[in-house]
Amino acid sequence: MKNDETNDEIARRILDTNSYVVLATADADGVPWATPVWFAQEDYRRIYWVSAPDARHSRNIEVRQEIGMVVFDSTVPPNTGQAVYLEATATRTTDGLDVFSRVAAAGGTGEWGPERVSGEARLRLYRADVTAHWILAEDVDVRVPVTP
Repeated sequence: MKNDETNDEIARRILDTNSYVVLATADADGVPWATPVWFAQEDYRRIYWVSAPDARHSRNIEVRQEIGMVVFDSTVPPNTGQAVYLEATATRTTDGLDVFSRVAAAGGTGEWGPERVSGEARLRLYRADVTAHWILAEDVDVRVPVTP
């Protein structure tokens, strides 16, 4: 926690300053899978990423749209970091490419047009609609709901 940041401010800072989210998905039988993906967020309520439809997490989302996610700074020393934990519903989409492209361009990977996520392209755009956010209370392992 930085000085007098509120829990909501901590959540915003983490989502604004990190590039990767870990997706926690499960297949139709409930077998779990976790994978990191580079992401762009919109209003702290929508998370976008690109993935191959045949990737394990993408196949899982096709059969079970409920996912968990976590965004954290892995560069800080142990016991000093914070994370935002998210529950969401995920789907493959065509909406939000402008958000993803804007963040990608700012991050140095160039703009993304529809040709990069449609037709013969290997990747597709995915969106997670966040239904809940938490951080862990400082010095205890208790989830605290936040509204970034």
